[in-house]
Amino acid sequence: MKKTVFVIGGCRSGKSHQALKTAESLDRDNHVFIATCIPYDDEMKQRVARHREERSRHWQTVEAPIHLPEAIAETGQEAGVILVDCLTLWINNLLMEKHDSEQILDQVQSLTRAVEAAACPIILVSNEVGTGIVPENKLARLYRDLIGSANQAVAECADQVVWMVAGIPVTVKG
Repeated sequence: MKKTVFVIGGCRSGKSHQALKTAESLDRDNHVFIATCIPYDDEMKQRVARHREERSRHWQTVEAPIHLPEAIAETGQEAGVILVDCLTLWINNLLMEKHDSEQILDQVQSLTRAVEAAACPIILVSNEVGTGIVPENKLARLYRDLIGSANQAVAECADQVVWMVAGIPVTVKG
């Protein structure tokens, strides 16, 4: 059965662990991990390595820092399950590639269409960035707003939304 699960929460809330646990609980072959991170520094390289070690060897990794909808479309018919980690880095990458707000929101719509068209279960991970203070600079506010819009669109198309709080999954939809 196809199901879309959206795992959202703050930094270090356990999102990635919960998403991996959810994906691995499915009795499926051909697990596809779609990574959006571009590890620019040593700390991010260590995080990527740690996440990679957490996954068993049967995971195929597809790197899609910019072309996420296309990666889902390409793998979504043959994969047993897809795990996307994470949307916040994807939005960041689009901003750094000089995409404007309209282009990014168009990409979000392409993402939701690709998710809906996929034949397999999909688990997507994102940060909740709208619960803090209003950022002081325009770029940070734009980033927060775009992620908020992306999170709303993905939550709408998801069958289940899980909010992670201190490592505890709280189902808010489904």
